[in-house]
Amino acid sequence: MTDRKKVVVAMSGGVDSSVALGVLKEQGYDCIGVSMQLWDYAAKELAEEQTLPGGSTAGSCCSLEDLAVARRVAETFGVPFYVLNMETAFEREVVGYFVDSYLEGSTPNPCIKCNEVLKFDLLLKKALALGVDSLATGHYARIDFRDGRYRLLKGVDPEKDQSYFLFTMTEHQLAHIRFPLGAMTKTETREAARRFGLTNSEKQESQEICFIEESGYGEFIRERTGREIPAGEIVDAEGTVIGAHTGFYNFTIGQRKGLGLSGGPYYVTHVDAKSNRVTVSSEEGLYSPALIATEINWIDPVSHEAAKSDDGLTGITAKIRYRHAGVDAAAKITEDGKLRVDFTEPQRAVAAGQAVVLYREDVVLGGGWIERATE
Repeated sequence: MTDRKKVVVAMSGGVDSSVALGVLKEQGYDCIGVSMQLWDYAAKELAEEQTLPGGSTAGSCCSLEDLAVARRVAETFGVPFYVLNMETAFEREVVGYFVDSYLEGSTPNPCIKCNEVLKFDLLLKKALALGVDSLATGHYARIDFRDGRYRLLKGVDPEKDQSYFLFTMTEHQLAHIRFPLGAMTKTETREAARRFGLTNSEKQESQEICFIEESGYGEFIRERTGREIPAGEIVDAEGTVIGAHTGFYNFTIGQRKGLGLSGGPYYVTHVDAKSNRVTVSSEEGLYSPALIATEINWIDPVSHEAAKSDDGLTGITAKIRYRHAGVDAAAKITEDGKLRVDFTEPQRAVAAGQAVVLYREDVVLGGGWIERATE
């Protein structure tokens, strides 16, 4: 019979996952610390000026230094610690997805993919294979069990809520996942870290994509693919050529800086990989009343049924990116199986490749990947 008091804790070396381990230990759980080796940092020379106090590399996560910090934290709490080499899966499922998305003219979200494939699929399966009941992470989100079903909820700290990144989760996964920080604020987490005597209590937040260096994602894509995308046209909303670009993948929806255009101001409204064209307009052209999404995942089956009905799913809130405040919306599954989300007010910079996540109050209903903005 499975011991429901044993849990694998995913450790990144950051303060959040470290405190998650400490909280579970205080609650009496038998913990095992596990870090994922995702990227070959050993092949890269890290300049001294890029290293922050406490041994963390600026703008990164899961570096070799971070793994060393995670190991020390595990030792502090007296729990066994292991490193799983998952570089091949990360390269294929996250880095490959990232590069392909940009080459298709989309704006990817590798953090969601990393959660979906690495943490809550591969790592969870490995954890359950060890005979434990659950996997814990330092995400700011909550899980509850009501009316015979597991639900995913926002974290109580609105500034740190990370439920947006978790919309791909299934009920089976939710049954075996713990989020010890979901009911805590970031301030409370740092206070707990100091109480536990952790050396990383003041560690800065990771802000950038972990595998992208200072040269930027454009250079990264060129290095990974060996491809040089030819120069192309920048056109206005009427299709008139008003400039040139050196690679369409250097542009994202809503971008204003770096266009090299006189007049304006101009904002990127569309990136077309097939025609090698970037479309710009005034700020008014950034606003869209609706979007179409694909690859929909429903956590709440009742909402799924409502979206299939003639009236659709109403009385909900939609978020179109992580820092988006959310907007009142309605959603309906189209005849071709996609999801149409209509906003009560037009929204700025709806970007293909990002996620749209649907909520009813604090409960995550489901979400999908934005295919395009629409009228």
